[in-house]
This record gives sequence, structure tokens and C-alpha cells, in this order.
Amino acid sequence: MTTAQAHAPLFSPEYYRDPYATLGWLREHDPVHEFRFPVGDVRMWIVTRYDDVRALLADPRFSSESGTWANEEFTAAGLTTGAGSILEKAITVVDPPAHTRLRRLAMSAFTPRRVADWRDTVSRTVEATLEQCAARGTFDVMDDYAGVVSSGVMGEILGFRIDRHKELVEALAQAFPSDPALMDQVPAGFGRICSYAADLVADKRRHPGADLTSVLVQAREDEDRLSEDELVAMVAAMILAGSDTIRAFVGNAVLALLDHPDQARLLAADPGLGAGAIEELLRYDGALSAGLFRITTEEVELAGTVLPAGSPVIAALLAANRDPARFTDPDRVDITRPDNRHLGLGHGLHNCLGAALARMEGDIAVGGLFRRFPHLELAMDRDEIGYIENWAMRRIVRLPVRAAAGA
Repeated sequence: MTTAQAHAPLFSPEYYRDPYATLGWLREHDPVHEFRFPVGDVRMWIVTRYDDVRALLADPRFSSESGTWANEEFTAAGLTTGAGSILEKAITVVDPPAHTRLRRLAMSAFTPRRVADWRDTVSRTVEATLEQCAARGTFDVMDDYAGVVSSGVMGEILGFRIDRHKELVEALAQAFPSDPALMDQVPAGFGRICSYAADLVADKRRHPGADLTSVLVQAREDEDRLSEDELVAMVAAMILAGSDTIRAFVGNAVLALLDHPDQARLLAADPGLGAGAIEELLRYDGALSAGLFRITTEEVELAGTVLPAGSPVIAALLAANRDPARFTDPDRVDITRPDNRHLGLGHGLHNCLGAALARMEGDIAVGGLFRRFPHLELAMDRDEIGYIENWAMRRIVRLPVRAAAGA
């Protein structure tokens, strides 16, 4: 089965530049679409309608444990999330009862008081980074702002040693390369991040502090604690989610507001609109293009399509969040949009563990940028903006801007 000739094939360079035309056609004409995944030429399905994506994410028959349930074709292609690394034990890729236990222990660290304390960390990091950007005049939102803020906040929250920040940024770049020719380095990048997480856990065992890693080391419920492997996997997953995903979201949000200057002015004038703006920006062009692979544990019928047991399925979050059957005028940013129950941070058991922190960080970073630079403008041709070629994440490669006259 193929999409209409007028639309780019899934996961082609043209698709990564603008996925919405292809996803919109699929949503209308082939909402549970069978295709061949480019890595390994693996047969799988992509789901694009809001109601179907939401149902899939909440249905236990669609497992996150691809190493347990996936068919031989998928496994042979090396698509199992975290295969061969400690990330196979991460909370993002295990099902209940393991997931229930891990999430319960992890959530003991994400108390409302601790999240509130992190607001000071985010605000300080944003203010310092804005000062650096103001001194430059023209700066890249991705490298000079979003990347600095996200890595700085996550570093302080998790308790990184400052001398290893640069190393971590390099490892993240290796794990999520902008150049498709560098994809063979991805496993090494993930390995470096896991090694870094292991070192961090060991350091916090010896020298505990008030940081999140130390809290996770000490987390317990009754007599239950996270094992060493579970701890390292948890910290590695948080590094991945809290650094590059936030960086991607801030970049996408800034571009969306530059494309909708009336909404940017509205947000800059009224900080009270920040929470609603973040929900709308997560819906409009979130960092997560899709959820991680889900695998059918048995034969499942979804929206009239029968999926064999062991089938890999992609939940297209970008498509669901632009579904006109769920959202009025979905291709427009409206930071006052009511009833904005998007899927930008997932849904069901595997909704984002750090959602409260992600929302807070986005609010302070995006709103702060436009209040500091109310006349911010692109410093490149809009048509030349490119995106990394990653099926699960939507992240801009470069976003140079200038603080225009009057800023």
C-alpha cells in the first residue's frame, strides 16, 4: 500500500521537512496504514487518527516490550529499543508489573515540592542563557539557547559534574545525529550515555546530595528498591528525555510562534497565558513525532484492520494532534484554545514521567525568550529550515534568529 503520489513517502527526506501533508492524507484515506519501515525493510503499520492513537496507547495488547513480543523480522532488523544495552530495562520499554513497580518508585522522587523547587533552577538557567544570547545579538535557538537550557537544567537536577557537561552534549549528538550518514554511530552514543549514567549513580552512592539521582538511589517503598541496572536505566532514560526532547520542543515552539506572530505578541504581553500556550505548542508541533514501537501481543483488530500477533505498530502523535475530527482548525496555533487534550506527551501507562517538569521548562524557556526579545526574527530563509531524519523525534537542525531593533 502507498500514499498518494502528491505526498512524500513516509520517512523520506521530504517527509521529515514537512510530515503533515502525508500524515493528513493517511489520516483521511488509510488511518491504519501498512508500509515497509526503511531500516530492515520491516513490515509494520502506522496509526494516524486521534481516537485510534489514543486507544492504541491505552490498550495492553499493544506492548512496549518489543524484545518480548516482536516478530523475527523486526528483531533481526535490530529495531528492539535499547537492544544490548541497559536501556532494555528502562521504564519506557517495560510493561506491568515491572512498569508499575518502576513508576511507583520513580514517582516518589517527583513530589510537588521538588518540582516547585526545580522552577528556580529552570528560571536561573534561562536568565543566564538569555544574557548570553543578548550579548550575541544573532544566535542559534537550537545550540545557543534550547540546547544550553535543556542540558543545564537536566545537569543540575540530576547532579552532573560540570566538567562532564560537554561530554554529555557530545554523546547526545552522537545518539541523535542530524546527518543520516552518521546513523552507524548511534549505538555508541547510547552506550556513552549509559556509561555516563552508571558513573553518575556510582558517584551519588558515594556522595549523595539533594539532586534527583541521589533521591532515586535512596528511593524505596516498604523493602523494595531499584536495582543497580534499574537505577542506571532510569537515569539514562531521564538524560535522554530531559535533554534532547526538551531541546527539540523549545525549538519547534519558537518557530511556531515566529510563524504566528500574533500569538507570540499575545504570549509576550500576558505571562498568564503560558500554561495554555505550552499545551497548544505541544499539540501543534511537539518534539515526539511518534511513540516508541508498540507490538501486538495477539491478533488485534484496530479501526477495521486486522494486525497479526507480533506486529510492530507506530502511534503517529503528530497526526493525532492535527486531527480535524478532534481539534478545530488544527493547523493554526491558538494559545487560548479550549479543551486541548493533546497526545504530545503520550497517553496511558507510558505517558511522560517528567511531564510536569517538561511543561514548566517549556513555559519558562519559550515565554522568557519572547518577553526578552519581543521583536525576535528569523535570520535565515524560512524555506531552508531542516529537521533531523529521526522517525520518533521532530527536531530542527538550526534555527538562527536575531534580536531585532527595539528588542
